[in-house]
Order: sequence, then structure tokens, then C-alpha cells
Amino acid sequence: WRGLISRSICDFFWDQVNRASSPADVFPVIVTSKVYLINVQHNGLFFLCPVQSEISPLLVIEFIRRVVDIFREYFKIVNEETLKENFVIVYQLLDEMMDNGIPFTTEPNILKEMISPPDNRFMKEFTGTSVVSKVLPDGTLSATNWRKAGVRHSPNEIYFDIIEEMDCTIDCNGLMVFGEISGQVLCQSRLSGMPDLTLTFNNPRIFDDTSFHPCVRLSRYEHEKLVSFIPPDGSFELMRYRVNQQIQ
Repeated sequence: WRGLISRSICDFFWDQVNRASSPADVFPVIVTSKVYLINVQHNGLFFLCPVQSEISPLLVIEFIRRVVDIFREYFKIVNEETLKENFVIVYQLLDEMMDNGIPFTTEPNILKEMISPPDNRFMKEFTGTSVVSKVLPDGTLSATNWRKAGVRHSPNEIYFDIIEEMDCTIDCNGLMVFGEISGQVLCQSRLSGMPDLTLTFNNPRIFDDTSFHPCVRLSRYEHEKLVSFIPPDGSFELMRYRVNQQIQ
């Protein structure tokens, strides 16, 4: 979108989409002679990221999914119409989220302080106020850049939602042969100041794969199996996990 790579690469990608029997059959990573085309599908749209050098595809896919999540935070619904109507905001967000090909600011709370959501832009444009902040939010350059300083709430509270999906195989006798659970921990934080929290599980060793929000201290989880973190303000996904042992 910044013109560093020729837009003709999109034509090549679209040819690959047309050759596939269905959109679901399009490979997430397509190799060409000069670039790697890494894409994610969402709500009938392809989000494409061309990469010119060797890099972990999962890193790029995670960044694309974070971009989609930010668009959902701003526009509620992510489709072709909303992206066209808000293309100025889309360009501004992409400019802040990636700097010279490196993911930079991906926290929605920080982005909303720098770039006003559509709900707030009308009043600012009406009063002549800039919709893009001229000052970096508090904490942007600190070790806890996902949380701004001076947050105040009354009352202080935080909510956790654990959402799990089960995929299992059942034999002809109705007994489960194999089962796998994929879960995520969602948080809604309304805590003042700079809270330092610790979340414990009865048996964390059953987790086979885990991924965490950047606020989680990975070293402490690896050694003590404790989820220690300073939460962002508002809604965020704390962690994901998978359990594929024999489920009782």
C-alpha cells in the first residue's frame, strides 16, 4: 500500500484465487520468484501481505489477524463497504501499526489515542480539531507500552471469560476415542493505576500449546507456570491454549 512493491503482484495473487476450486482452497502462503504472498481470509475478503525475505509465516499471519482485529475495534464490521468508506483511517492505522516492514504499535488502546475512531471523528472535524494526535500517548515508549499511565476507574474490576471448543472422535459404542480442546481467555479490565496480576491454574501442565498477550511475563510462566501480567485497559485476549491429551 506504500508503493514499495508493485501492485501487479495482486494480479498474480488473484489469478491463484481464480484457479482454486473455492476460496477455502487458496493456500495461506504462495511462493513466487521474488516474494512470498501470505494471506488471511476474513468475511469474504483476502488480506494479503507480500514478503520479500525469509521470515516466519506465522508471524506475518498473526500480524494480519491483529490488523483485522483492530479494524473490527474501529469499524465493528469488517467488509468491503466499511473499508472503502473509511479508507483514510485504514491508511493511518497501517502507517502506525507497521514501520518500515516491522510491526510497531498493535495495541488498540494506544492506537485509539493516536487515531480517533469514526464515532469521534465527526465532532473533531466539525470543531476543526485534528483527528490524529500530535503527541504520543503516555507509556508508548515504556516497557509497558500496552497500558497508558494515569488510568482511573470506579469501581476497580476485571472480568475473565474462558471460551473452549472441543473436537472429539467417538466410536460406534458412543465412547470418546480422542478429544482436543482449544481455548482462549478473554479479559475486560477496568483497573486503576498500574495493577500487577497473577493468574493460576489447577493443572497448567495439561496445556500443550500456549500463546500469550505481550503483557504476560513469559519467563515466569516457563519456570513457575503462573500467568503474571500488567493488563491493558479495556478488552483484550490474554492467552490461547490447546489440550490434546486423553480427555476424561
